[in-house]
Amino acid sequence: MPLDVVTIDGPAGAGKSATSRALAKRLGFEYLNTGAMYRAIALRALRLRVDLTNASALAAVARAITLESIDGRTIMDGEDVTDAVRAPEISRVVRYPANAPEVRAILVEQQRRIGLSRAIVTEGRDQGTAVFPDARCKFYLDASAEERARRRLGELRARGEEAALDVILSQILERDRLDSERAVGPLCAPEDAVRVDSDGKTIEEVVDEMERVARAKLPHFTGRERPRA
Repeated sequence: MPLDVVTIDGPAGAGKSATSRALAKRLGFEYLNTGAMYRAIALRALRLRVDLTNASALAAVARAITLESIDGRTIMDGEDVTDAVRAPEISRVVRYPANAPEVRAILVEQQRRIGLSRAIVTEGRDQGTAVFPDARCKFYLDASAEERARRRLGELRARGEEAALDVILSQILERDRLDSERAVGPLCAPEDAVRVDSDGKTIEEVVDEMERVARAKLPHFTGRERPRA
């Protein structure tokens, strides 16, 4: 049965989070950042000094915590960890829970429950393939590695952090390789997804493009004009 879910998959740094949040607002849907859920598991595991290479231990962490998404914020056991999970030390280790089959099974089930309970725009690496294969509207948002590296550098500088562009580019290319080659939930474009390249485009231009497609595909909007602002 097709779900009233909009999925946005794509590589790290393509602009999925900002785009998904903006699209959800325009459509009146809720926004779900699934990548932040895996980051939250990594954050808790680091705090508890759990062996990150122990998949069973990571699964125990995932089962023991409650994760919620409220207005695009990631809440872990009542604590808003939206900013904490974006720290560089989390980025370096998030691959461990993301590659753990037991952890993914736990979080995928949570994501599906959310998608069945309300209309959402959800973003990640495998939302349109593994999590919501029956979603009515799917996108694959991409950008060149160089563009994604420049964006990441801008984010770091905005937080008062410094880094070398060539180092960031190398990290992004390695992340792409790991995400594409992982055994569980690999990064890949759904066959029925609309591909959107964000190189040289503003977030507003990308969202405009996606909104037109979403309103044509979703029964909430089919045959209805977009309300005037």
